[in-house]
Amino acid sequence: MLRLPSFTYVPARTADEAVELLAAHGADALPVSGGTDLYANMKQRLFTPKVVVGLRPIASLHFIRYNDVTGLTLGALASLSEIAQSGPVRRHYPALAAAAASVSTPQLRNMGTIGGNVCVDTRCNYYNQNLDWRKALGYCMKKDGDVCRVATSSPRCLAVNSSDTAPVLQVYGARIHLAGPGGEREIPIEEFYLNDGMRAWAKQHSEIVTRISIPPPGERTRSAYRKLRLRNSFDFPILGVAALVRVNPAGECVHARLVLNAVAPKPLEVPAAAQALIGTRLDDAALDAGADAAFDAGKPLDNTSGTIP
Repeated sequence: MLRLPSFTYVPARTADEAVELLAAHGADALPVSGGTDLYANMKQRLFTPKVVVGLRPIASLHFIRYNDVTGLTLGALASLSEIAQSGPVRRHYPALAAAAASVSTPQLRNMGTIGGNVCVDTRCNYYNQNLDWRKALGYCMKKDGDVCRVATSSPRCLAVNSSDTAPVLQVYGARIHLAGPGGEREIPIEEFYLNDGMRAWAKQHSEIVTRISIPPPGERTRSAYRKLRLRNSFDFPILGVAALVRVNPAGECVHARLVLNAVAPKPLEVPAAAQALIGTRLDDAALDAGADAAFDAGKPLDNTSGTIP
């Protein structure tokens, strides 16, 4: 049995207090909300913080709000189960409800939060192993080594983003709201993720995600999320696909976005797939062209459950 390393748990009552605690303890501290990702990684000694700052007591970050003018706002502590079961989310953002419902198991969805899921650590078969396994290999660039085991000549880590909600939030045009020592700021979700498996987010160490805002989807908009994994009941994605289209009254596509996940260190948008759909009536030929563009862009690396026996 893998055991957690020794650490001190310090609950924060407000977002400002959480930021202050993270800033005060520096690299020795990490934030935790549901803990479904962090604690598993701590057991494998991927993270060994001396202080864990608990965000769960911050009641002001636990909400789901929707109106037709401003759209959807999710507090960072809204659970994945709550999002999957939310009436407004299911009606107006069905791909987000599907993505949240696809994460792990019911027990972990009850604990896991949307803020934690957008910040889930990048994954790789050479990284997500216990300490003895990684030591026998000689470690990797992401933890304790200097070579990416996926591509030994790569100058950067190629661990992949495996958040189910991230690609969906991106097709919806979501914005991430952060609180830090310098105050609050917000950025488009596509700017929140970096194309580097070691430094995966444009978030400072002492910043926390406070909420996620999504504009109204618009009329005649349809969206979907599909997930390929080894076990449909539990696993991280081998491939995630989020798609959104909007048509005019004549049935012609006027807007489209398609984002892949688990094929790169950040969610991978495929503009060529969108362009293949825009201006068409979404007939079979257009859909085939969009699928071909997505296939050409999505080249999984040899570091996920579907590529190494």
